Amino acid sequence: MTAVMVAILLALGIWQVHRLAWKERLLAEIAAAERAPAIPLPPHPGPFVKVSVSGRFRPDLAVHFGDIVRDTMRGPAMGADLVVPLERADGPPVLVDRGWVPLSFQAPIAWPGPGPHGTVTVDGYVAAAQHPGLFTPRPEPRGRQVYALDPAMIGRMVGLREVAPFTLIALGTQRLSHYPVPADRLPRPPNHHLVYLTIWFTLAGALVVIFTVWARDLLRGEAPAPRRSGGGR
Repeated sequence: MTAVMVAILLALGIWQVHRLAWKERLLAEIAAAERAPAIPLPPHPGPFVKVSVSGRFRPDLAVHFGDIVRDTMRGPAMGADLVVPLERADGPPVLVDRGWVPLSFQAPIAWPGPGPHGTVTVDGYVAAAQHPGLFTPRPEPRGRQVYALDPAMIGRMVGLREVAPFTLIALGTQRLSHYPVPADRLPRPPNHHLVYLTIWFTLAGALVVIFTVWARDLLRGEAPAPRRSGGGR
């Protein structure tokens, strides 16, 4: 039993070693993509690629996503992400999450390029559609407040017949005196594989130590030998 359990633990540890190498390569690729210029939005974008989209913002159809407290120049403030449709010439509108804005006071919104109604190019990364869960608050159509980045639902709320099936998370420089406050880096998947492999190898080592101590005491006659089953003498 000890040999089987040690073999399983070592196999799990070795698997995590391979997973660690794979995750480090993925993180290196994400870092390289972050440093490189954005690529035009492909038909099927991945979640860890910096892309660019050109079009015209529709600030009249903007919605607020979530409710997050952040530090501002005036102290902590309740806010939400500003999500604005971007109309494109070569496809359906794309919902762009431009970043966090405070809701407790009127803050001037900065618009890239010539302004909210001119043609602009936005760099960012793609986030897959979120579907509301059992405990997700209901959207508030009157206040245009949503709690899940569900493009289809948001499109229906603001009266768009068709929208892209994903959201573009805008990238930019974070400055608390300017709003929105965009994301400043591509998303990274968690990398806990070093912890996992340490746990599996440590458990395997501990099991070997326990078995060694038990076997030594058994040979010395200090540990009880396993009992045989059966009632006969």
